[in-house]
Amino acid sequence: MWAYETSFYQIYPLGFCGAPFENDGKLEHRILKVIDWIPHLEKLGIGAVLFNPVFESDTHGYNTRDYRKIDTRLGTNEDFKKVCDALHKKGIKVVLDGVFNHAGRGFFGFTDVLEKRWDSQYKDWFHISFDGNSNYNDGLWYEGWEGNFDLVKLNLRNPQVVDYLLESVKFWIDEFGIDGLRLDVAYCVESDFLRRLRHETEGWKQDFFLMGEMIGGDYNRIMGDDLCHSATNYECYKGMFSAMNSMNLFEIVHSLLRQFGPENWTLYKGKHLLSFVDNHDVSRIASTLVNPNHLKLIYTLMFGMPGIPTIYYGSEWGTKADKKEGDPALRPCFEKPEWNELTDHIAALCKGQKGSNALNYGGFKSLVLTNRQCIFERETADDRVLVVINADENPYHAHFDARAGRAKDLITGADIDFGGGLEIPGYTSYLLQI
Repeated sequence: MWAYETSFYQIYPLGFCGAPFENDGKLEHRILKVIDWIPHLEKLGIGAVLFNPVFESDTHGYNTRDYRKIDTRLGTNEDFKKVCDALHKKGIKVVLDGVFNHAGRGFFGFTDVLEKRWDSQYKDWFHISFDGNSNYNDGLWYEGWEGNFDLVKLNLRNPQVVDYLLESVKFWIDEFGIDGLRLDVAYCVESDFLRRLRHETEGWKQDFFLMGEMIGGDYNRIMGDDLCHSATNYECYKGMFSAMNSMNLFEIVHSLLRQFGPENWTLYKGKHLLSFVDNHDVSRIASTLVNPNHLKLIYTLMFGMPGIPTIYYGSEWGTKADKKEGDPALRPCFEKPEWNELTDHIAALCKGQKGSNALNYGGFKSLVLTNRQCIFERETADDRVLVVINADENPYHAHFDARAGRAKDLITGADIDFGGGLEIPGYTSYLLQI
């Protein structure tokens, strides 16, 4: 699967393109801006772009009005096709956000219900009671996602709804040539729908990738041979920055052993969760880490651990934003990409990961672990990489069974001799390919 062998770049299009929060109905060809960023993506070594919602919506994208029309604030279907064609021409895959649990109040089916009530052919597309009332004083009650009544929950047990959504996905494949989907709040989506989606998309396009959003719980609930290929690894997202901030690397290594370790009880051995240090829903990692010297290290940790590494636009040069400032602060518009030492570091990680079977498919084995240092091994039959982290300001001399004396650092290209142990300078990380 191509998704297991590359890095992702996540863009929240409405913010990235500087669109107004409320849908003003004015056509602007903002999505074409992505084309101007393709040289930046190439320089980084990105293999796939994950777009958050691009379809016509009421406000933030997750309250969809029309699943087959690019949001007017972003442009036209023809504009987005140009973007997808330009990315594909450079070998960059396209993954869209599939918002299938709920739609917006402006969704055509729901507006028809508000107008026609019992006479609407779409009344069974939602979870509605005509005996109640809503926060919007509609004269009817309906289920909203987690109490958010701007997000009207779809009835995924209605075959007409399922057919409409699947036909929309087929349209996206045919129209834009997309290569996969991120399934919003996949933990709420009917498992029967996930199975049908997996079956249909496999027939429509070879190696079509499905990744589901999971905040907690057992990721196997939505991930498997007949479900999603992947799920968002929120456990390790939290574990990475928490371990750095508390200077307790036992926390993240414990999670990695629980998920991917060598024991038979390991939860996700051989599976490929989506790894990330921040995204459109959480504070930027540069604002989350207490010590800025840990910024490069946490990216090395993310690229070194099992999973699909993902970079959120702007974070590759250390942009800051706090969730307390509100979602718009997390989803800004940048005039142009920036480049600095952190970006250089991430580009080297992308290059190293792309060329390493061990980093893409290897297991996980902890070799050295202290509160402030860790070394773990990723290994396949033809490749072996040691991921080395020293989160302390002081040098550290590591003694471990290396089974070799020399290695190449995939980050810097330097040859490292560790026959008598490994000397790790302060605030340093390596990806040592043996």
